[in-house]
Amino acid sequence: MIASLRGTVLSVGLTGAVIETGGVGMSIQATPTTLSGLRVGEEALVHTELVVREDSLTLFGFADADERDSFRTLMSAKGVGAKLALAMLAVHTPNTLRRAIASQDVAALTRVPGLGPKGAQRVILDVADKLGPVTGDDLNAPQAGSGIAEGEGHETVTDGAQPSADVVAALVQLGWNEASARQAVTAVESDYAEAGKDPDMAVLLRASLRWLGGGNRG
Repeated sequence: MIASLRGTVLSVGLTGAVIETGGVGMSIQATPTTLSGLRVGEEALVHTELVVREDSLTLFGFADADERDSFRTLMSAKGVGAKLALAMLAVHTPNTLRRAIASQDVAALTRVPGLGPKGAQRVILDVADKLGPVTGDDLNAPQAGSGIAEGEGHETVTDGAQPSADVVAALVQLGWNEASARQAVTAVESDYAEAGKDPDMAVLLRASLRWLGGGNRG
């Protein structure tokens, strides 16, 4: 098993990155939070989980062991595959998942795309206390549904790309339908414009996820 990966970041996208180690570029899938901490040309350490399927080998990367272990635990629930587990960690931190499962908060869990009420109840039953106790390390994290986090706006360098279209595509890949994704990105872009901020795509994606995670879907 590949438990971790250390090397130079070759590229970072909205849903994955490539890290070179030992002369080999390793492609990883990761949450927006993990990807936002990677910088092209700099060394990075990510904790990893290799998911083996009949037709694929996919390496998932995480900022810390807690997120990686939570991903592993979530996949132990019936009906939860790698894509859904990653979407859960894109919307919620490990601690917010612990709180939601401990309090049997079905509404919070169903904010994750592709997870309905029955699936959420199954996760609550199957995972129970396997995620461990709340650690308290995210007490100051932005609340779900908030659009702009303090200090997130800065100059954007996109080389002619269209951030809105890319962010919508990333949200669709995580499981939201295109209409909801467009609604979220439009709302968040409007908030940033009113605040006079010009966020890059990673920041815009995280803000859109918070918007969607707050239940602001039409």
